[in-house]
Amino acid sequence: MITTDKTRHRARLLLALLLGAATPCLASPAAFDPAKLSAHIQILASDAFEGRGPGTRAETKSIDYIAGQFKAVGLSPVGEDGGWTQAVTLESFAPAGQIKTAFTVNGEAQPLKPLDQIVMRTLLPVSHVSLKDAPLVFVGYGVSAPERHWDDFKGVDLKGKIAVVLVNDPDFELAPGDPLFGRFDGKAETYYGRWTYKYEEAARRGAAGVLIVHETAPAAYGWATVRNSNSNPQFDVLRADPAAAHTQVEGWIQRDVAVALFKAAGLDFDAEKAKAKTEAFQPVALKGASFSADYDVKSETVVTHNVIGKLSGTTHPNEAVLYGAHWDHLGIGAPDASGDTIYHGAADNASGISGVIELARRFATAPRTPRSLYFIAFTSEEKNLLGSASYAAHPVTPLATTVALLNLDVMNLDGASKNVTDRGTGAMPLEILFAAEAAKRGLAYRPDQRPEEGAFFRADHFSFAIAGVPAITIGEGLDLVNGGVPAGQAAHADYVSHRYHQPADKWDPKWNYDGMVQQLQVYYDLGHDLAESRDWPGWEANSQFKPARDATAAARK
Repeated sequence: MITTDKTRHRARLLLALLLGAATPCLASPAAFDPAKLSAHIQILASDAFEGRGPGTRAETKSIDYIAGQFKAVGLSPVGEDGGWTQAVTLESFAPAGQIKTAFTVNGEAQPLKPLDQIVMRTLLPVSHVSLKDAPLVFVGYGVSAPERHWDDFKGVDLKGKIAVVLVNDPDFELAPGDPLFGRFDGKAETYYGRWTYKYEEAARRGAAGVLIVHETAPAAYGWATVRNSNSNPQFDVLRADPAAAHTQVEGWIQRDVAVALFKAAGLDFDAEKAKAKTEAFQPVALKGASFSADYDVKSETVVTHNVIGKLSGTTHPNEAVLYGAHWDHLGIGAPDASGDTIYHGAADNASGISGVIELARRFATAPRTPRSLYFIAFTSEEKNLLGSASYAAHPVTPLATTVALLNLDVMNLDGASKNVTDRGTGAMPLEILFAAEAAKRGLAYRPDQRPEEGAFFRADHFSFAIAGVPAITIGEGLDLVNGGVPAGQAAHADYVSHRYHQPADKWDPKWNYDGMVQQLQVYYDLGHDLAESRDWPGWEANSQFKPARDATAAARK
């Protein structure tokens, strides 16, 4: 029975962890067919789908494939006008022509190489960006968190200036014994550490722009990921006041560029970074240094689409369990070393869409559940979760009576594992249930093993969480049956370094789908139990997402 009592949840989690030490039990091939999983990924990640960029000609091809599969397995369409799709209207922004950026230090201009040393974007409705000698101010981690007694700004005036900030939050490089360690939840990255927050906070303070200093460890990915994610058109929702959320320019610079800039301004980057980890930090003007940018911007309205199918519940059809995955990737962008310009997105996230399709097939061939089941392919996840955010703002079934979202993003293609994980805290009630289902199949549950990477904020479940809906994204277990934890960690590191957000994320005939089958089986069991239940998983008492859920409690009788 599903319960929200904290003590009982923690006891169940402990039991799940203990039971999960047993030998893994693979689902039968009849349940989830690796050949079908592979075929979906191979098709969606093929050159013909051109990296599945939203608002491109590849979108129609992608949507037609997913909707065709939803129809073939037996789902009913619940999109607009009786169709399969839900429109998501966005603004697209892309530099037009040559991008010119430069630092000027002590009167000497130092041009920057776009994509190699700096990436830039603007999400304001302007046709031209023109900044001339804007002063630079280092504001540490760019965090204002009164509830944590932290303020990196100390009243500094940023109007007309460029804020230079560090990625992640102050806890990332502090040792557990440091007196300040834990102010930002220890090694688990908070939203204050996300690049999106840093852009938003700088905009609230009237800055002309933001430059985030890229460092691989605190960012959780290399420069190639930053470059590739920003080398194609950027998207945003339609806003009444875009300047309230965005500065004129938003960008990243390489660490060595920042080190040289600080040195030229008479500062030591590492010394200033060390100060930024303390409460006493004061913003520092980079004396004699300024930033200039000049380029045209092409903006247009783009209508992209979520794809939605449904299996109606038998006795409580207005209550819903959702499965989701994003169908989009980066489309066509800058070439890699081989000259490939297609960002195929095989693991990210053709694998997740493949899983959603096959979960839908499995449910469609089983007896109907009391609660309804929805299967959603979200658009524009790679553009900052915009498709899922749009759905959360305009749901096809009320969020108040949505039991949970079970999201899939980058599935395990490295073989059977002894455990499973998710992008969460390990303490929320939905995770307790997830752990219990995993234990039934001999799989240990482990909370996010890399919380410092901020994965909780980087998948579509986050759009639902901030709206109050319990939501998780399943993760790969790093303790592989063949090779253990070292093999799992090596596979993850190799993917992040060589394929994540790169053209090399292609379908591979050598992939082993046993781990993905495990994940799907646990997710099937969890969704099935939720759809059969009369209970509602909630949030921990101290969760920031609990108030939004509590506000709709009357709808869940």
